[in-house]
Order: sequence, then C-alpha cells, then structure tokens
Amino acid sequence: MKRKISTEFAYVAGLLLIACGVSLMERADYGVSMVVAPAYLLYRWLSPMWSFVTFGMAEYCLQAVLLLLMMLLIRRFRVSFLFSFVTAVIYGFVLDGFMALTGMLPAAAIWCRLLYYVLGMILCAAGVSAMFHTYISPEVYELFVKEVSAHFHVNITRFKTIYDIVSCLMGVIMSFLIFGFLRFEGVKWGTVVCALINGWIIGRFSVFFDRHWEFYDRFPLRRFFEK
Repeated sequence: MKRKISTEFAYVAGLLLIACGVSLMERADYGVSMVVAPAYLLYRWLSPMWSFVTFGMAEYCLQAVLLLLMMLLIRRFRVSFLFSFVTAVIYGFVLDGFMALTGMLPAAAIWCRLLYYVLGMILCAAGVSAMFHTYISPEVYELFVKEVSAHFHVNITRFKTIYDIVSCLMGVIMSFLIFGFLRFEGVKWGTVVCALINGWIIGRFSVFFDRHWEFYDRFPLRRFFEK
C-alpha cells in the first residue's frame, strides 16, 4: 500500500535535498553540476572582493537575470514566474546554511571527499525528483528549459541537453577568465560524471517515489501555479 505525502512537503524536501547535495559536492571539490557551475564561479570571483557575496546570493542573482531573459524570449509574463524567483531566493538561503555546515566537515582524506561527492550527487537527484512531484514553481533553471522549449516547439530533452552544454561551457570560460587559462575550478571530472549519470539517477528516484508514495495537494493552491 502506498503512503500518502503532500506535494507541498515534496517541495520543501526537494529544496533541502538539493541544497544539501550541492554543498556536499562543493566540499568534495571534484566539480559541481553544470547547472550551478556559472553561479559557483560568480561566487568564487566576487566573494574575495566583497565578503557579503555568498554562493546562495550568486544563485538567485543569476537566476533573476535568467528569468528576465526567459520572459524576453517568450514575450509572456505570469505571476507564477515570479514565484520561481522566490523559490530561488529560498533555495539560496538554505544553500548558504548548508555551506556553513558542510564547511566544518573534514576534507583532507580522499575517501572523505569521494563520499561527499557521491552522497551529494544522490541527494541532488532525489531533490530534483521530489520537485517533479509538486505543482509549486521550481527554480528558474527548470522553468527556463520548460517554457523556452515549449515556446519555440523544441523537444524538451534536446533543449535541456543544449542548455546543460552551454552552462558547462560558460563555467569553463569563467574558470579560465577568473583563475587563468586551463585552470578548471568548479568544472572538473565530477561535473562530467554528474552530467552522464545524473539523469538516470533522477529517473530511478522518480520510479521509486511513484511506486511507494501517493502525492496529493494539502492546500488548494495549485490553480495559482498552473495555466
């Protein structure tokens, strides 16, 4: 018999899992995911000059720019779009909290870093899958892929692949510009591994969730987030 779980809880759990996973991957220092790489490089660039700049702040600032770009491309505005930015801000604060906690973890031994990397990637995948089971607006990254691909009638899987490649290239270029030519910071071998298997892990979690849990809306808010 399936256990019942609310879509609102899935939203909160998804944010927590993704933030925890990203912070663990950052602590491992084997490379963050392609999606967050540009924001991470922006954080690494600005934080030495302005100490108040955090990884989470870089995330929601970059997502604000991406949201504006999306609305210019599709020439449409909905209130639910703004909640994607609210989600990004909430996620940014949660991420900074986890960054402070994981920053206290030992990271000298290779086995520790490998453990953080693997655990971080698994938690990120579980969080993304949880977000797939909620009606509440996701972060701007996911919204951008969904809305722009639909507007231009491009297969969403193909568009997501292009988006990931562009994000990766941006991360590499930013790494070279900030840290020097052929200096890979943020985008490393772990980024490549994550790109290759992350989609499969997300799919496995989605199958598990659908098999064991029944998702339902606890609050009558879905109409505010859907067309």
